[in-house]
Amino acid sequence: MRITLTSVFVDDQEKAVRFYTDVLGFRKKHDVPLGGEDRWLTVVSPEDPDGTELLLEPDKHPAVKPYTTALVADGIPATAFAVDDVRAEFERLSGLGVRFTQEPMEAGPVTLAVLDDTCGNLIQIMQTGS
Repeated sequence: MRITLTSVFVDDQEKAVRFYTDVLGFRKKHDVPLGGEDRWLTVVSPEDPDGTELLLEPDKHPAVKPYTTALVADGIPATAFAVDDVRAEFERLSGLGVRFTQEPMEAGPVTLAVLDDTCGNLIQIMQTGS
C-alpha cells in the first residue's frame, strides 16, 4: 500500500495553482473540468513527477471553512513538504513575498518553518537530518 494522492482545501483553485507552481515550484499534473468552476487539479514535485499528487480541492463543503479556519487560528499546518535546506528555502520564498508564520527552527533532528499558502492553509516545510 502507498499514498498516491493527498489534498489541501483551497479557497480559489486558480490562485492556488499559481502559488503551488509559480512560487513553490510544483508542476501541474492533472487539470480536469468537473462542471462549473471546479476542477480535478493536481500538482506534483518536479523531483518525482510520477509520485504523490497534491489535489488542490475546492473548499465548498460546509465543514471545510470551520475546519481550516480553526487549523490556521491554532497555527496547525494542513500538510508538510520535505525540502533539502529549510533555511535556504525560507530565504528563497521570503524573497518571493511568501509570508511565514513560523521562521526556521530546530525541533530535535528536524528543522521546520511554516508558511501561508494564500489559499486558506498553513504549510510546513521540513528538513530531516543535518
